[in-house]
Amino acid sequence: MKKSNVVSLIQYHVERDNRAFMDEAFEIARDFDRNGDTNLSGYIMSLLSSTGAFTTQAYEADFDYLTKIPISNHPLPLPDSIFEDVRGIINAASRNVGVNKFLFKGRPGSGKTETAKQIARLMGREMLSVDFNVLIDSKLGQTSKNISNLFKEISRLSKQDNYVLLFDEIDALILDRINNSDLREMGRATSTFLRELDGMGSRAVLIATTNLYDYFDKAVLRRFDFVVDFDRYTHEDLCDVAQTVLEQMLNKFEVKGRNARLLKKILSQSDELPYPAELENIIKTSVAFSNPSVEGDYFRRLYLALASDPTNDIQELKSRGFTLKEIEVLTDTSKSTVARKLESDNAK
Repeated sequence: MKKSNVVSLIQYHVERDNRAFMDEAFEIARDFDRNGDTNLSGYIMSLLSSTGAFTTQAYEADFDYLTKIPISNHPLPLPDSIFEDVRGIINAASRNVGVNKFLFKGRPGSGKTETAKQIARLMGREMLSVDFNVLIDSKLGQTSKNISNLFKEISRLSKQDNYVLLFDEIDALILDRINNSDLREMGRATSTFLRELDGMGSRAVLIATTNLYDYFDKAVLRRFDFVVDFDRYTHEDLCDVAQTVLEQMLNKFEVKGRNARLLKKILSQSDELPYPAELENIIKTSVAFSNPSVEGDYFRRLYLALASDPTNDIQELKSRGFTLKEIEVLTDTSKSTVARKLESDNAK
């Protein structure tokens, strides 16, 4: 947090500009979150939400169709455009006026589910996920009955404003009729779902995710108050994700040898960086598989995994802007050998 943030907060308070005050407070919370102070970030966000408390009490009742899932406790770097939508969702949910049903669309691994968990964390709420394996039944008419019972469970929650409800990959419910021998059966199930969704209370926050948005009909889309598009990561956004995730993994595995400049160069070697989930897996395995006795060995693995045209040619690496020390790391070759090779090539 910068001094300017504090000055702005005081200014907006004096001017009674509540919207600007809220926006500035959200930026401060986001800055704390990015820097790893998730508890303080969550506390600020909870003060800005309607719950007014950072922690929630566990709901002890058993569910047939809902499963309590753990909330992520590490920062999730998001593009500014998506974060603005997340902030809007939190603002809307805090008002309890019925703007509470949201659809997250985007390719697999774009961070839809993780963002839903982060919203629950930042609002100080617990998350309950729908178990589609139990909800969808092959018996005639049973899926529709299960859907009705699911929403009865939702309505029985003693404090709905303490929860975020997650319909992860809702395609399983909306689109399975394509592969079902009785299309009318899944049609009835979808109709039941839409009817129950219309009657859902205004205090619960519902988030659904999908990879198949283009296959949804308008009747389904109209039930959601807002759609968040997760296919908006730029190369720079993904570089920010990589830097954040790498720092987390280095701390987790207690690996030394940070080099932000070399990481940036490696990321620039990729024509198209993978989306967050795949990128996180690549970074995690690169760090986990690295030789602990070789400082920076994970950089070599990252380079081989992410570069569009990886090479071990010392002269080529030099032409791509890598220094002698960086080439030593990427090729697992001593610096003196690298220097002799370059001198020999230049003498020709």
